[in-house]
Order: sequence, then C-alpha cells, then structure tokens
Amino acid sequence: MRKIFLNLLLLLSFSLFAQQPLKIAVISDTHYLSSKLAQPDEALNKFEVATGRNTDDLHVVLHQVITDLINYKPDLLLITGDITNHGEQASHIDFIATLKPLTDSGTRVFVVPGNHDVNVPNSKKYEGDLSSPTPSVSAEEFAEIYGQYGYAEASKRDSSSLSYLSEINDSTWLLSIDSNRHKEYKTSSISAGRILPETMQWALDILRDAKSKNIFVIGMMHHGLVEHMPYQAVFFSDYLIDDWKRNAQLLADNGLRIMFTGHFHSNDITLLTSDNGNTIYDIETGSLSGYPFPYRLMTLQDNVLNIETKFVESIPGKPNLKEAYRQKTELIAHRAAQSKINSMSLPIPSEMKDAVVDLLVKMQLLHMKGDEKIDDEMLQLIKSINKLIGDPNADFSSFELDFPPADNFLEIVL
Repeated sequence: MRKIFLNLLLLLSFSLFAQQPLKIAVISDTHYLSSKLAQPDEALNKFEVATGRNTDDLHVVLHQVITDLINYKPDLLLITGDITNHGEQASHIDFIATLKPLTDSGTRVFVVPGNHDVNVPNSKKYEGDLSSPTPSVSAEEFAEIYGQYGYAEASKRDSSSLSYLSEINDSTWLLSIDSNRHKEYKTSSISAGRILPETMQWALDILRDAKSKNIFVIGMMHHGLVEHMPYQAVFFSDYLIDDWKRNAQLLADNGLRIMFTGHFHSNDITLLTSDNGNTIYDIETGSLSGYPFPYRLMTLQDNVLNIETKFVESIPGKPNLKEAYRQKTELIAHRAAQSKINSMSLPIPSEMKDAVVDLLVKMQLLHMKGDEKIDDEMLQLIKSINKLIGDPNADFSSFELDFPPADNFLEIVL
C-alpha cells in the first residue's frame, strides 16, 4: 500500500510539473539607436524625418514596455531581430543596459539577429550637420555581446551561422535561426533572407532528436517563414525567406509547430499545413520602432499557446503617439510603394499604378496592426489588379485580406 501511495505521489508531482505554464513575451524590430550616437542637430533631424522615428520617443516606448514586462514577470523574452538601427556597437551595448532591470527581475532573454544587426557596412552616428561612420559588430562580436542572451549557454551552436539551440526546461527547447545574409554585405545591409542548407540540416537534426525525446520545440528567426498576406511573395518577397514554402513544409514535417518572426513591422499570425498534413504557425510581431508599437504576452501550457497583444498608444508628453506615428507611417509607406511599383515596370496605365499604390498603403497600415478587414472599395480594386497580375477567373467570394487565424488575441492548440 505504501508503495502504491508513493507512486501516486510521484505521478501527481510529474503531472503538476507538466502543467506549469511557461510565460513568454516577444518584442521585435526595436531599431535601437544609442543616445551617444544621436546628438540633436541637422544630421539627426534629417534621419528622423526620413525614417519617421524620433529617437527619444523610441527610448521612452522601450522603457515603458520593459517596465510592463517586469510587472508581467515572463519566464522568457524573445527578441526576433533588428535590435539596433544599423548594427552600431554602441547601440548593442546600450540596448543590453536597458534590459538589465528585466533580467535582474528573473526573466531569461534570448535574441536572434536581424538584417540590421551584424556586419553592417554603413553604420552611422548623427552629430552636427552630417552623419559619419561608427563601428558595427562582427558575427563573433554579436555572439559575445549577447552571450548572456542565448549564445553563452547554448546547448548547440551552428557552425555556419548565428543560429543556436537553448534548452528552456526538461520538456521545451528554443531553436533560434539566423536567417540573415550578413556575410554578403558590401556597402549596406541586405533585407532579403534565407536559411543556409547547412543551417537547415543542423535544425532538422535537432528537431528529429527532440521528437525522439518527446521535447516540444519553439522556433524564432527574423524573416517570415510563411506568407502573411495576399501577394506578399510578389510585392514583398524580401520579407520572406527564400524558398519559403519548401522550408516551412520541411520544418513542419519534422515537428516544428511555432516560429516567432519579425522583420515586416506587422503584427500577424499565419499558418501553413504541409502536404503531409503538418501545421506550422508563423507568429510575427510588429516593430517597437513605429506604429502601432505592439508586443506580445503569451502562456504555453499543455501544448496550448494563449496569445495577448498589447500596444503602446501614448507616452508621457505625447498622448497621441499612436495617431502621430500612423500618419508618419502612411507617408513613408506611400513613398516606398510608389518606388516598388515603378521598379516593377508593370504594363498598366499610370492611374492604375496610383490605385495599386493606394491599395498597398491601405493594406500595409491595416496589416501592421493585425486582424484587418476588407471593405467593398478595396475588394473591387483587388479584383481589378488581379486581372492584370494574377488569375482573371479567380473566385473572390471568400477572399480575405487577413490569412487565418486571428492575429492579436487567440488560443492555438498545438
């Protein structure tokens, strides 16, 4: 009887342990620029007008989010790349200093680089009338600087990239994949991303090992793994990894269910189900360097992921922060969309090009916040455009601007 009782206690203790929720927070694309490199003058003013980012505003936003996370007490904070403005060494060092109150409170922080973080040839500081060069960091320096944020305690490191594996607990691993092309940079960073064949093989070996040990693996990388919106692969291919569909199927078929991403500055969740019936979710978190300033708070328990999204809408002295940055974003998005359409040399009249630009801007603004809805005017415009660049006989009766599932508040059964 005593033996049976002890066995029941043992089973109960394992059951209680397994049911403990893992609290996860995600931020992305902070584009942090150290105050040491941003002195109020003409050079900084030009930079802030061109990017729509006020350096002081972004520092306050980040501080506000860190304070909220300290109160939330996540077990993990995942940062999915583009930590710095252009890979400045000083920005990396000062960014880590902003995280110290959070790590001191007990949260474990893990980072993965973005295309703006490593080996950037045109890193700049803004002092006086003109910007000037400032040191960036090499891949080796990045791993050293962020040693306490994933690299030093990694159970495995990929020899071909800045990818690594972290054992979170006895039942959960974190697979951080470097999807950037920083070894190819010459005069500036490259927005497009890929997973090197050697890195993919390294990741698949880990997933197979995890499956044999009944370990649940969560992934993170900077670039999108799965298409998040209609025509993304056509108009915004640089925001997806090369050969995204094949790579997503490979990862799904080898047991990966979640990939946290950033890069597109949009808050969106999408999924892909492989030909073999395995589903992987790409949970993309928008940028803390601009509208609508999102970050995610989640719990993972018993293979169920609950997701809540929060937005920074105001900061001290700027109660209308959200709307002010929405207007800035609209202007910059219009400029970028017009440049993109002109570069594609589409055989369409100028008035149609203008309509395409307007549609892309509207789609982007809606997409950045997530859970976007389409109106009749947008649907008619999409139909017209599709006749020119897609299938003229396409059925739009069930067309949605936002791929399922929901983007900001949902529960995912994995």
